[in-house]
Amino acid sequence: MAIKATVYKAHIQLSDLDRNVYSNHAVTIARHPSETDERLLVRLLAFALNTTESDDVGRLEFAKDMWEPDEPSLWQKDHTGRVSHWIEVGQPDEKRILRTSARVERLTIYSFSSSTPIWWRDLEPRLTRIQNLSVWRIPSEQSQALAALAQRTMQLQVTVQDGGIWVDDGTRSVEVTPQCLFKPRQAP
Repeated sequence: MAIKATVYKAHIQLSDLDRNVYSNHAVTIARHPSETDERLLVRLLAFALNTTESDDVGRLEFAKDMWEPDEPSLWQKDHTGRVSHWIEVGQPDEKRILRTSARVERLTIYSFSSSTPIWWRDLEPRLTRIQNLSVWRIPSEQSQALAALAQRTMQLQVTVQDGGIWVDDGTRSVEVTPQCLFKPRQAP
């Protein structure tokens, strides 16, 4: 008998001063049996960092990446069903990155493992021509601190200001400072 997913519910109160996004989100997340609390909370963080105030350009949703190999951690689809923003959590391989970047408007990767510098050092020379790719590193000590906030039902306040992020559950607060490893060059 297969082990079933565990359902987590989170209410996220977002105050993103950097993007002027202020919103509340009630989300339900299916946690795959092999997924860790750390990865689950990084997925929630990725949701908060990429959600918009309005669904005018499509809704950001959790996908089934650990169940379906052709799906990301999160995706935003426009009103025609086309994926406009593909978000990966972890360390996808070069083939997946190249294939995905050719099909979507934006591809964002959030890596949180202590091996991220090694993974990125090996891939970077071959991926710098991709103009719709952004790669972020969540320092592993910060992602592990986020994991301590995991509960089946969560009330999280996420504040983003000047590139810093604070995630608070009412009793504990975790500061996260994502490091940009790569983003497309802006046109002159």
